[in-house]
Amino acid sequence: MRFPLRQTVVAALLLVAAQIALAIPPKTVELEDLTWTELRDEIHAGKTTILIPIGGTEQTGPYVALGKHNVRVKILSQRIAEGLGNAIVAPVIAYVPEGNTAPPTSHMRFPGTITVPDDVFEKTLESAASGFKVHGFRNIVFLGDHGGYQDDVRRVVARLNKSWAGSDARAFVPAEYYGTSSTGYNQILREHGVRDDEIGTHAGLADTSLLLAVAPQMVRLDDMKNAPKPGPSVGVYGGDPRHSTAQLGQAGIDAIVSRTIVAIKKETAGH
Repeated sequence: MRFPLRQTVVAALLLVAAQIALAIPPKTVELEDLTWTELRDEIHAGKTTILIPIGGTEQTGPYVALGKHNVRVKILSQRIAEGLGNAIVAPVIAYVPEGNTAPPTSHMRFPGTITVPDDVFEKTLESAASGFKVHGFRNIVFLGDHGGYQDDVRRVVARLNKSWAGSDARAFVPAEYYGTSSTGYNQILREHGVRDDEIGTHAGLADTSLLLAVAPQMVRLDDMKNAPKPGPSVGVYGGDPRHSTAQLGQAGIDAIVSRTIVAIKKETAGH
């Protein structure tokens, strides 16, 4: 069968375009999506800031999926890296301290929560950071989405900076990230007319709205609208999620991203 010349030329051009597209490195800030040579070139081009997102796999009431922290910190870290323009996002650390196993305490009383000892968690962070330093990153930034391990992260940062004294690398944890996602976001919600007894500290309106803004598929809306009375037996610590919305959550997401970008830029200026 003969094809008209015009169709042949168009087909050839499409083939060339496809080959060129496949040869171009992907536009991504995610370390996992790059080859080692692509990452090397990104570092050489000036992307010497690495964001280490720390999540946690834990229960958040009967209406929020167990991976809330992991998905949230991944998406927020991506947006922060894009805003910075010189950062790469490491894989999410999903195994964090969540209580004891014998007997089960804290969130470990609920199926699906994963815990590790504090010293194991801290050594994991230190090892990851040291590896990134070896590969050419100079600003190692920890972004922790969960309140339970904030002191662990600060201890790790202090030890790393002590051991790196005299080098051109340093670690830090911007207080604005977690501060905005907790007390800072609570203030934003109050400005939107949300009552304190709705906000909550875990699995309340604040927690649920933030997730609705970035990963609505992880919230079981029917269960949320029929949420049980808060209490330790159901894993809900204060608050009322029934009026949670993606719009309220987006206000918090925007604040977390913008304030963290400003904090990181200030910390890395001239470094």
